[in-house]
Amino acid sequence: MSVNIQPRDDLIVCPHCDAAYTLARPSNGQRAVCHRCHTVLIMPRHKAGLQIIALSIAIVILITAAAVFPFLSISAGGAHNSVSVIDSALAFSDGPLVVLALATAALIIFIPLARVLLSLYVLVPIVMDKPPARKAAFAFRLAEALRPWSMAEIFAIGCAVALVKIHALADVSLGPAFWLFTMLVLLVVVQDNFLCRWSVWNALSNPKKR
Repeated sequence: MSVNIQPRDDLIVCPHCDAAYTLARPSNGQRAVCHRCHTVLIMPRHKAGLQIIALSIAIVILITAAAVFPFLSISAGGAHNSVSVIDSALAFSDGPLVVLALATAALIIFIPLARVLLSLYVLVPIVMDKPPARKAAFAFRLAEALRPWSMAEIFAIGCAVALVKIHALADVSLGPAFWLFTMLVLLVVVQDNFLCRWSVWNALSNPKKR
């Protein structure tokens, strides 16, 4: 015997501790927070969609530029060398370490870029008051699944540690990609904090009619 279970639109469940609450939609600027683990459940903002789209476009530009321009320039013993983010990610692309090189490039460049493009694919129709794009729910679910694997900030921290260690051995100058990458990390953090995931899922579950 099968039981047909219908979703409850009057409930919301915390994604971290599974606590269930009666849904109360806060006004713009207010937050609904889990009483048990203090996770923010709903955080609507006025014109947040347009702000997130603008941030996403800026992130795409920064990722592209940071991957191409020189990241660091090192001078030691009369030798001089400049490397980009792609060069550093693929430094071990020979032999069996090619898998590690590709994984590094994916974690710091391609996965963050994929997440931003997926977010744009989902958010642009919603913000323009149009029906969601085809497979938008799957695209947003994939973007959220990739979030733990987007490690641009880890790469930035690792570079900072490496700079401290090699500064006494060589002359190191920061290239334009270093500052672009720093801005990129900050914008990714701001974008994640601006995004109200409940609002996105609600818009996808209750699409506007043409």
